[in-house]
Amino acid sequence: MKGIILAGGTGSRLHPVTLAVCKQLLPVYDKPMVYYPLSVLMLAGIRDILLISTPRDLPVFQELLGDGGQWGIRLTYAIQPKPEGLPQAFTIGADHIGDDRVAMILGDNIFFGEGMGSMLDHVISQSSGASAFCTRVTDPQRYGVVAFGPDGKVRDLQEKPKNPLSDWALTGLYVVGSDVVERVARLRPSLRGELEMVDLLKDYLADAQLDVLKMGRGYAWFDAGTHDSLLEASEFVRTVESRQGLKVACLEEIAFSKKLIDLDQFTVLAQRAGDTAYGRYLRGLITEWRADHD
Repeated sequence: MKGIILAGGTGSRLHPVTLAVCKQLLPVYDKPMVYYPLSVLMLAGIRDILLISTPRDLPVFQELLGDGGQWGIRLTYAIQPKPEGLPQAFTIGADHIGDDRVAMILGDNIFFGEGMGSMLDHVISQSSGASAFCTRVTDPQRYGVVAFGPDGKVRDLQEKPKNPLSDWALTGLYVVGSDVVERVARLRPSLRGELEMVDLLKDYLADAQLDVLKMGRGYAWFDAGTHDSLLEASEFVRTVESRQGLKVACLEEIAFSKKLIDLDQFTVLAQRAGDTAYGRYLRGLITEWRADHD
C-alpha cells in the first residue's frame, strides 16, 4: 500500500499569512500541520509515502521531514507545478503508485478519533474500487457533498453546491486502486479550470465501485484552510492534549508504538527534541515504557 500527501496550492484563503509560508507548514498548536495527515497514514501502517508540493515549498518539506527514516518510513517528494485539481496528485504520483492501492490525504486535513488508523487500514485491506470518507457539517456548500439513497449507498455527488442534497461532506481522504491513473486521464477540467475529485468519484460510482464511509460521533475533522478553522483545530488539539496528557499526531510515538523504530532510535529522537514540552513528553514515554518492562 502506498500513501500520498498533497500539500500544494497557494493557500490563498489564508493570506497574508501564506504569502511566504506554505499553509501545510503552519503550526496547528504544537506541531506543523503536515504532521497530522502524515500521522493518519502512519497509523494505518503505510510506510511508503509521496509528498507533493510546489517548487517553492518542497525544499522546506524535505528539510522538515527528511527521508522519513527517523520514523521508520520512506518519504519521497514530487513537484506540482501549478494546482490543477486534487486528482492531479494521482497523475504526478503514477510511478509511486505502480500497481498498488494508494491512500491520498490532503495536507491541510486534520482527523481525530479512536481507531482512525485501524478504520483506514480496514478500508485498504478489504475494499476494491474507490473509498472516501464523509462527515456531517453545518455548511455543506463549501465542500463536495454526498447524497445517500434509502439503501445507504451513494446516490449522487455534488461539488460545492448552492443547494446541497445532504449535509454529508467529503473529507480529504481517499483510497483508490492503481487504475486511478487511467481514470484521471479521462477527466475533463471543470468550469474552474481544474480536475474535480467529485468527478473522479462519479467515474467510480458509474461502475458501482464507490464506497463512502460515514464518520460518525467520536470523530473530529478539520479542513484547516481558513483562519477560523486553523484556530479551531489548534484549540481542539490543545484541549485534547491538556486534558488527556497525550499528544495528537506525535510521529515519534506512533513510529515507536508501531515498532517502526526501536527504543534506542526513539531515545535519540527524544534527545533531539531538546528541553521543550515536546521533548519532555517523549522522554516521559521512555520512562513509562521502562517502568512497564522492568
